[in-house]
This record gives sequence, structure tokens and C-alpha cells, in this order.
Amino acid sequence: MNLQLPYCFCFFLLLQLPFSTNGQAYKNVSLGSSLTAASGDLPWTSPSGEFAFGFQQVGDAGYLLAIWFNKIPERTIVWSANRNNLAPRGSTVQLTADGQLVLNDQSGTPIWTTPYLGGSRAAYGAMLDTGNFVLAGQAGANLWQSFDQPTDTLLPTQNLNSGGELIAPYLEKNYSDGRFKLILQRDGNLVMYTAASNAYWSTQSSNGSGYQLIFNQSGYMYLVASNGTILNQVFSNPVSLQDLYLRATIDYDGVFRQYVYPKTASSGRRWARAWSTLPKFVPSNICLAISFPSGSGACGFNSYCKIGDDQRPSCSCPPGYTFLDQNDVTKGCIQMFISQDCGHPSQETDSFEIEDMLNTNFPHTDYQIFTSVDEDWCRQSCLSDCYCAVATFMDRTCWKKRGPLANGVTDPGISDKALMKVRKRNRTEELAQKKSAKKSDRSALIISGSVLLGSSIFLIVLYVFFTNRQKQKMIPQYHVMRDMNLQNFIYNELETATGGFDEELGRGAFGPVYKGADECGLSTLYFLSFRA
Repeated sequence: MNLQLPYCFCFFLLLQLPFSTNGQAYKNVSLGSSLTAASGDLPWTSPSGEFAFGFQQVGDAGYLLAIWFNKIPERTIVWSANRNNLAPRGSTVQLTADGQLVLNDQSGTPIWTTPYLGGSRAAYGAMLDTGNFVLAGQAGANLWQSFDQPTDTLLPTQNLNSGGELIAPYLEKNYSDGRFKLILQRDGNLVMYTAASNAYWSTQSSNGSGYQLIFNQSGYMYLVASNGTILNQVFSNPVSLQDLYLRATIDYDGVFRQYVYPKTASSGRRWARAWSTLPKFVPSNICLAISFPSGSGACGFNSYCKIGDDQRPSCSCPPGYTFLDQNDVTKGCIQMFISQDCGHPSQETDSFEIEDMLNTNFPHTDYQIFTSVDEDWCRQSCLSDCYCAVATFMDRTCWKKRGPLANGVTDPGISDKALMKVRKRNRTEELAQKKSAKKSDRSALIISGSVLLGSSIFLIVLYVFFTNRQKQKMIPQYHVMRDMNLQNFIYNELETATGGFDEELGRGAFGPVYKGADECGLSTLYFLSFRA
């Protein structure tokens, strides 16, 4: 749709188109300059100090090589080089002698580098007051700029060219690629997609006419054709950049918003000293915008989305469910009760009940639809069906849905009533107690068995110990000669063993040898040696 604008307004817009950065003041970053993460190195700042380039720590996970607003306490990041591969402590970014910007870890392994410059060689780098970091050639022409490789944010005078995209962060403080993106397609259409490649918002530009997304110095954002014709207005919130910082960001919740922040206390009379959202954003209701047969919806599986008073979406769990990860609600919810037994569904019907959720639906998860029925019939049908996780009812129509539930949304504009099937609390507690009792009984058996086994082993050890002691008492203790396997006997013992020295077998080096027998009846040779 072409917009017929007054000539004076078109002239005003043309005045606001971004000019070459070569005319801006800058501080040169000379070849060989470097910064090291966590070393105390000061970042490379723009001439006004409003923007900085350097390392920002992300919790305990590592460091981002980033550009941020440098004069506000939040140090809000507007660009990063390594959002999916955080740099460890001690990593270094250097503008090398051959004009490349290179990020290496502490061992020298590359993490990120600027793309090939086509044989040209950068002479210096510069952080500009627009928030753009550039590598410039000897003649001053920009060979590379951060504005051409945006992450999730656009700044005034920054354009998104055909094929360019913004990717939302995964969470507010997790800067890795998230679940949503905005792309200016080659066909000229500006589109927002989910990670499942479902388009949930677009400018609906026709005939491949969209050429560039312009973000001018007055806060207007619009899509233009290659001949400069304005095709679509994305944002039309006028902003004074003299008093306010301005950015446009696709947030982790999938909404593309404009934010302003007062530069000084005096300019903050109208605005709070924090980032404030401007009135228009796209899509206007993310909860309703994302509803497809594939994917989980605006929130995770088994959860539902609702727009709050602050016009921001929030994710919640339906009755009987809880978040899979309290620190990441986008992962959805899990069921907290034992499912209905499909082997005996009729016997289980009394163990479940329905909890109503007004103005709520879970589209695209239906497996049965019934018309010309009343709400009570819909309730009973879900209760007696082990596959039914929830039924929705509207205008004498009943939709039965199985899990996992997807595209959950609660909104005043929805007429459906969701009938959530949950196990009755007393039955849930009873089953939990039985399960706990079984565990206790099993534990008691294990403990009892262990005690009996331990006692038996102890008694056996005692028996063996005392039996050996008795045997030791019964067997005469003979003296063993040191360093020899020979025993000493007294004369009377020898006389008894040999039968009074009755049979002499011969003589050896120690003296005569007699045949005898020990106490066990075994034949033994006895060497007789008399000591003085």
C-alpha cells in the first residue's frame, strides 16, 4: 500500500535520512590496539562518550564483545559479536596490523572476526556517536560497520537492508539467539517469524517492492522501495534525540518495540529515568498472533499466554500444572497429577474434576469436535475420556484436546471456556500417600533385611572366631626357631613321639634320626641334637 504524504513531510523525511558516517566526529582506534576481558581495560568510546565498545560480563557465563549506551546505569547492549559463544576471562579483541578486528580466547583460539574485506585494508577503527563501530580505509571510506550486522536492535540512522535480520535474545539476560526474528526478505516483505518458521506478523508488501527499512533521526521507521517510495509505516512515534536516547529492539517475547530513555534529569520530567516503551509496537497482541498447528505458541507447551496491564505478555500454567523450569518459563509446564488410567477409564471418572478457565483456548490441539451439545455433556465427555486433557466449549460446540497443550491463550476477546481436567485433590493426595507408603514399606523391608543379614554375618564371624580360639587352645604351641621352619621339642615330647627312641633310621649332620609320629598320627622324622 503506497502512502500519499504531503510534499513538505516527504522533504522532512529525506532530511532525516542517514548521512555518511565520515562526516561525524570520532576517536581513532589505531592498528594494533587491543582490549582484554576482565583486565580493567577501558572501552573504546565515542567522542561524546554516549556509546562504548568493549567487553561486558554476562553473569558467570563469560563476556560479550559488545556496544552499549555508556551514560546510563543500565549499560544497555545494542550490538554484540559473540552472543552465541561467550568469551572466557582473559580473552582479547585486537585491531590487527592487517586491519581485521579479531576476538581470541586466552589461548589464542579465534572466537569471532570481521568478515573478509575484499582485499581492502582498514587503516583504523572508530566508535561513532550514532552507536556504530566502523573500520575505515586510508581514504576514510567505511570497509565494515556494526550497523550492517545488527543483533536484536536498531538505532536511529541505522537501516536494515534486504536480507538483513534481527534475532531476539533467548531471555532478558541471556543474549544468545532466541525464539523469534524479524527479517526483510528478498521478496520485499518485512516479516516476523517464530523458531518453527511460522510467520506471525508482516507488512504484507506486494510485488517484492520492499527494499530497505529506514529508522530516521526523528523516530520514524518505514519500509521504502528502491526508488524511495514509502511503502509501510512500522513506527510513527516522533522522538527528540536531543533529549532522549532511542532504540528499536525485538525482545525475547517476540515483540518489536521502541524505547526511549531521558539523557538528563531535566529531559526526564515527562519520562521516568528508565527505558520506557513507546505506544505502538508490533504485533499488538503476541498471544493472539502466534497460533499455528506446529510449535508451542507464544509460551511453552502446556502453558498459556496473557497480556498484562503493562501490555506485556506473561506465561502461566493451567490448574494441575507447574513450570518445567522456574528460571525459564518459555520451556512450558508439566502435569503434576497421575493421568487417567486408559485401561479402566470409567472406574477413574470419579477421581477427576473440571476446573473452569474463562476466555481461554488451546487452538490446533483438537482431536474430536461435537456440535449441538451443552456444557455439562462436554464436561462429562472429557471426564470419561482418558485421552482428554482439556475441553473447550462455546456456542453449543465442544472441542476435546489432548496433550501436550499448545497455543494456550487467555484474552477478553476469546469467548471459549476451557474445561481443564485435573485429578481431585484428595485423590491426588491419597495416591501420593499410597505411593509414599509403598516406598516406606520397601525401605523398611530393605532396612530389616540389611539388619538381619548384618546380624547373621556378625554371628558367623563370632562363631568362627571362638571356634578357632578353641582349636588354638587344644593344639600345643611349639616354639619355632628363628629364620628356620623347624620346631624345638623337649626331651619328654621326643621320647613319647619316637616310642622311647625305638627305631633309629640313621645319622645326619645334627645327629641320629628317629622315626616317630605326631599327635595327629602323621609320620615324622625327628633329628636329635643335644645342646650343652
